[in-house]
Amino acid sequence: MIPKKLEDAMNEQLNYELFSSYIYQAMSADFKAKGLNGFANWMQVQVKEELIHAMGFHNYILSRGGKVKLMKIEAPPESWKTPLEAFEHALHHEESVTARINKLAKIAKDEDDFASANFLQWYINEQVEEEEKASEIVNQLKMVIDSKEAIFMIDKELGTRTFVAPTIPGGYNPTTA
Repeated sequence: MIPKKLEDAMNEQLNYELFSSYIYQAMSADFKAKGLNGFANWMQVQVKEELIHAMGFHNYILSRGGKVKLMKIEAPPESWKTPLEAFEHALHHEESVTARINKLAKIAKDEDDFASANFLQWYINEQVEEEEKASEIVNQLKMVIDSKEAIFMIDKELGTRTFVAPTIPGGYNPTTA
């Protein structure tokens, strides 16, 4: 049985992961409207990843005898002035996700819930990758801030990103769901 304090915190995280997908969906729509289809593609891959992250929490809570509680999801911003502004927002958001995951890991440790600590390790590792990817793009955009040609090249590169569905601990595999 999952400890109540952890169940509540994981439900909040499940909803935050859904909010994350909303943010990236808004970014994708904004990029698409501006003709930056590669940037839009990169964000669509993020949308899918965040939805899978949410489902990982969903299934884990249920597998431990807990109850899933879906909450209100606030609306994200609708537009960003530049690709750099959007990716800085994405980086800051991922840093907030990391802080939340770390808080969950601390709760699991404090509750002596080793199964949940093990489950959360996947998310801890994932957040290192998420921050690294966003930071790399922020740094590239800072280097080329005034070059439309360079933005075009980055857009083309980001358009090659494809979605690869991870298998999340806790029994969620999107390819078989």
